[in-house]
Amino acid sequence: MNPLSSKGLHILLTLETESEALLLDSTGFLNFIEKILASKEVEIVGITDHVFENQSFTSAVCLKESHLCIHTWPEFKQLTFDVFLCNYLQDNTEKVDKIADEVVEYFNAKIIQKHKIYR
Repeated sequence: MNPLSSKGLHILLTLETESEALLLDSTGFLNFIEKILASKEVEIVGITDHVFENQSFTSAVCLKESHLCIHTWPEFKQLTFDVFLCNYLQDNTEKVDKIADEVVEYFNAKIIQKHKIYR
């Protein structure tokens, strides 16, 4: 498939990690994600974040090219993450793959589920 005939790549991950402190650190995660997005020239247009009573968090980052979201469950040592970048003027497939890989690395996580959806 020609990447530009695709609207973009959406990756959905379920991860497991022993790094419980990272599952409780929304500020650290958002700082990390802002840096990697800037390094890939992906523009953030908005961020919303909610920290729960147990310090788990949900964050959504609205991007010019689409979005990414994370939800953490420290009681299960897991998180879910998804990222979608559309292919309007360029093929962003490689960027989506790299963002997902860097999130797995950040959490030092084991992949429980990984789905790639070409939109």
